[in-house]
Amino acid sequence: MSERKRVLFLCIGNACRSQMAEAFARAYGSDVVDPSSAGFAPASRIPDDTIRAMDEKNLDVRGHIPKRLSDMGGFDFDLIINMSGYPLPRVNGTPLRVWDVEDPIGLEYDQHCQIRDEIEARVKKLIEELRREQKSEAART
Repeated sequence: MSERKRVLFLCIGNACRSQMAEAFARAYGSDVVDPSSAGFAPASRIPDDTIRAMDEKNLDVRGHIPKRLSDMGGFDFDLIINMSGYPLPRVNGTPLRVWDVEDPIGLEYDQHCQIRDEIEARVKKLIEELRREQKSEAART
């Protein structure tokens, strides 16, 4: 069986978008993805709206801590997904995808949940893609 893909979800504060993506990836795709998350300028904590929104999906992010991009150990990833809205140069040839996802900080709770649902859908699509790739690799060996 193929190894799980190491995916880094990146946003600004590592408090909402990337934390949600990491939690969804862990919950739905632990067979194909080893997710991490980080931010350019980490927040001090996960906002209450993010905790509440993820609770509604039965995912607890209370123990998550915002992390700095530079704390991620040399970018040893198979894929980086940038949701920050800022350009990120390719690092060590690591594939980079940009997800245009609005930052929910300061938005109404229902908007926070809409963004959560968009991230969940994108993560599910990524997991399906990784599973197809894994099956394809297994068929070739």
